Amino acid sequence: MPIIYPNFMSPEEYFKNISGVQKKYESMKAFFKEKMTAEKIASKYGYSVSTVYTLTKTFRKQLKEYPNKDPFFIMPKKGRPFKKNKNQLDDLIVSLRKKNLSVPDIKSMIDTHPRFDEISESYIDYLLKEEGFSRLPRRNNFSRERKELPEKLKAQKSEMIHFVPGKFSSSDIGILCFLPIVRKYKIDTLIQKSLYPQTKVINRYCSIMAFIALKLSNVRRYTKDDLWCMDRGLGLFAGLNVLPKAAWFTSYSSRVTKEMNLSFLQGLHKIWKKEGLLGNTANLDFTTIPYWGESDHLENNWSGKRNKALSSISAILAQDPDSGIIDYGDTNVMHKNENAVVLEFIDFYRSGNPNDSSLKYLVFDSKFTCYQNLAKLDADKKVKFLTIRRRGKNIVQRLNKIPKKEWKKIRVDCAGNKKRALKVLDEKIFLKDYGKEIRQIAITGHGKIKPALVITNDFDEEIEIIIRKYTRRWLVEKAISEQIEFFHLNRVSSSMVIKVDFDLIMSITAHNIYRLLARELERYENISDQTIYEEFIRNAGEVDITEDEVKIFLKKKRTLPAVLTAMQNFAEQKYLGLKNKKLIFFGSTTS
Repeated sequence: MPIIYPNFMSPEEYFKNISGVQKKYESMKAFFKEKMTAEKIASKYGYSVSTVYTLTKTFRKQLKEYPNKDPFFIMPKKGRPFKKNKNQLDDLIVSLRKKNLSVPDIKSMIDTHPRFDEISESYIDYLLKEEGFSRLPRRNNFSRERKELPEKLKAQKSEMIHFVPGKFSSSDIGILCFLPIVRKYKIDTLIQKSLYPQTKVINRYCSIMAFIALKLSNVRRYTKDDLWCMDRGLGLFAGLNVLPKAAWFTSYSSRVTKEMNLSFLQGLHKIWKKEGLLGNTANLDFTTIPYWGESDHLENNWSGKRNKALSSISAILAQDPDSGIIDYGDTNVMHKNENAVVLEFIDFYRSGNPNDSSLKYLVFDSKFTCYQNLAKLDADKKVKFLTIRRRGKNIVQRLNKIPKKEWKKIRVDCAGNKKRALKVLDEKIFLKDYGKEIRQIAITGHGKIKPALVITNDFDEEIEIIIRKYTRRWLVEKAISEQIEFFHLNRVSSSMVIKVDFDLIMSITAHNIYRLLARELERYENISDQTIYEEFIRNAGEVDITEDEVKIFLKKKRTLPAVLTAMQNFAEQKYLGLKNKKLIFFGSTTS
């Protein structure tokens, strides 16, 4: 039987398919000797324009520091070769693993830097096994906290991406699944037309999308490193090569004004109204945001998270109970004007259209309650309200004396699709400061010793529906608390100090984008933002930029089929932030 020899590469094939050091040599020769532009070199050799300039800078430096050493081609030395683990790239891989980084994290970071040759995840995995590293244990969110990076691996300067054809890896590639949502609801257009600042280096769209990227990817504000600005997937979401460093975010937010935030919120409000995402009811709630600067000027507010009062900012949020969209947020709430924020919200809701009557019901806590303002809601604003009345000793004593037979039994929905049996007393009472009669519903069996008192100006609705509206607010209150936790609004920042009001607007925007994505995921419409991130978004993979498309290859995951099905609906959509290219999603052949 004849021996079959393998096909060897011909010299012609070798020079045709250049890569690695040879590609760098040819590109530098074209730049310095043939005077070819960086743009043409980038297009010919598959680099970005910024990478070409980085190569030229590195080349000049090498010639200056090592004039007697060829920067590209090294003659093999006699004797035993150096061990593989002495190689600079191998040392870097090992040092990154010591920082508790995964294989996809390591690869995506190496891909960021042109001075390192392309390398596969399989090689990284092989090297780590050879060096005695075991697989990383399954990590929770806290254990993924990133450590300081090696000195030799510094983040590139952030700039707007040139979309030169090429490939790279990303450990946060799942965030790109939000881009179809941003385009579908024209949030990108709103950002471009907003009043937010921009610079010659990073325009308005890329700036705001950079903030949204951090929110969507669950980057913790107290992180002590800039690892997130080493991932090109996060950068691509914002139309950048990589995200800026923490100092840039702090500097940018300092130039944002209250007027800019309000204008942006009003623009989002118009989108939600147009898309039918706001019903006739709004639930209002307060949240406490700790402050990270000098707090002498701040008031003490109760923090449920910490179970104590602390110097903080009290913010109001307004959420639609059906869609989960947060329509309004404001951090300029003081104790003296707490009960006026309801009227301010209505003014916001009707801005541009004072005769707008689509908002018919407001549900809020006793903290908002001022009987004079309730009278204004009833007379001037033409809005039905549902709120809690504070319980006085005399009120409780009177209710306790009412015979049990006058109390009505009802069943209402609660968390987990369960039912709760309640006893209610429906009556009309006169409130002096309100100036007329109001409907009061006393509730027992809700888990509290004393009865709850619900008051409303709605005398026509059935008592079961009234109670369901308010008990549903309990569920919304819990949902808002979960979102605040996920977007880290209630955490003290250390490395990135962002103006609180701007941070709130970015959190609201990110939350709403999550809710809109959930609507695209069949059977997952009501899951929390945290769950969507964990189950659908947190994923690694590869990006392939071509002339007309940006191809995303997501790694295998249990929920990947649902993601790909949802993304298929946007296959023909083109994107302003991607130079009018299509965004196509695929399942990777590797896990």
